[in-house]
Amino acid sequence: MRAALWLVALFAVAVATALLAGNNQGTVTLFWMPYRVDLSINMVALLWVISFAFMHLALRAMAALFELPKQARRWRLLQKERAVHAALLDGLAQMMTGRYVRARKSAEQALALESSLQSVERHEDPLPRHLPQLRALAELIAAESAHALRDRAAREAHLQNVISLPTTRQLPGLVEAVEAARLSAARWALSDRDAPSAMNWLASLSQGVARRTLTLRLRLKATRLMRNNLSALETARLLAKHGAFSDVASQSLLRSLSLACMAECHDRAQFQTAWLALDRDEQEDPEVALQAAQRWLSLQGDPRDALQWLLPLWNQWVLSPEGLPEAYRARLTDVMEQAFLALPPDTEWLGRIDQARQHLPRHLELQYLSGRVCMRHGLWGKAQQVLERAAPLLTGSILQRRAWSALAELAEQRGDAERAAQAWKKAALS
Repeated sequence: MRAALWLVALFAVAVATALLAGNNQGTVTLFWMPYRVDLSINMVALLWVISFAFMHLALRAMAALFELPKQARRWRLLQKERAVHAALLDGLAQMMTGRYVRARKSAEQALALESSLQSVERHEDPLPRHLPQLRALAELIAAESAHALRDRAAREAHLQNVISLPTTRQLPGLVEAVEAARLSAARWALSDRDAPSAMNWLASLSQGVARRTLTLRLRLKATRLMRNNLSALETARLLAKHGAFSDVASQSLLRSLSLACMAECHDRAQFQTAWLALDRDEQEDPEVALQAAQRWLSLQGDPRDALQWLLPLWNQWVLSPEGLPEAYRARLTDVMEQAFLALPPDTEWLGRIDQARQHLPRHLELQYLSGRVCMRHGLWGKAQQVLERAAPLLTGSILQRRAWSALAELAEQRGDAERAAQAWKKAALS
């Protein structure tokens, strides 16, 4: 389209020239005593155009001649800038391949070239805007290489050089580089097992960077290293929400941190605070619920609270017998037995356990638990009947030993020394 327009314009100029100059009879007379020169108007116009073009070309040539020193300086600066980029890329490649000495040398070369560029800066010929960002990246590569080489002094020096760079909104890349330096400093502090220093570096990050997955991972490591399990649990929840771990890994991590939070409690007030800090899903986790109930009973807490925490696990056992592993059933029986022994007789739980025993006759743990609860309520005959049926068939040595011991106690209450001795012997052999 543009070529067609130029062609039309050329034809228009040709037509206008033919119309104006074809029949132009005018002349221009120049008097230069004693001479007289007659020129046609067409010739004068042609000479005027030629002289204008000549003057324009002459001025362009003079401007280009005077611009040669500036062009040469720009070319030299461009070569230095390209050398900075080349050294920086080489340092990055060397660092990623594990050649830290070479990476450090390349980064230092990039820094030297950048300094030489800064020294020749002029107001009329400014340097590239991204040059401070290149310097920050070179400092980070040198610091990372120094950290790998265990040169802590050089690492700290390069780190301070990055942190001290002036950051403005006009240079967003430089701001990101400084934030990357703070993240690297936190990671280096964690590798040095200095969790407080790592937390200080993480606290200096901006709000947006503090919510990133990498930052949360570093915060999780720092809080776990400081044994601040409650804060680590909150961070792990955020990571799980962002999809930083798989479902299995997230569940395992949250479970271990929940258990650690309860294990570090030394009184009932601390334990209640830690328990209320857990989410509902965490409280209903079988491992967490069992450990919480057992720890609460060891702290002389109210057994009703322990039974309330175990109620979801109990309902899971009764409603879905095959969904609860045998190991969890044995532990649940053990903890509930401890709670019932510390609890006054409760007819509601007695009826609930007896109904579950009748509904699941093959689950010997329920048979044993029912017998122990009957003993607690003074139902000696029913307790003996249930325990005699379950004791020989129990597979767990602990529950079987307790069942025979309970039968021995019942025999002693009746004054049957012979059967009591037999039960005590079987308990010792279990």
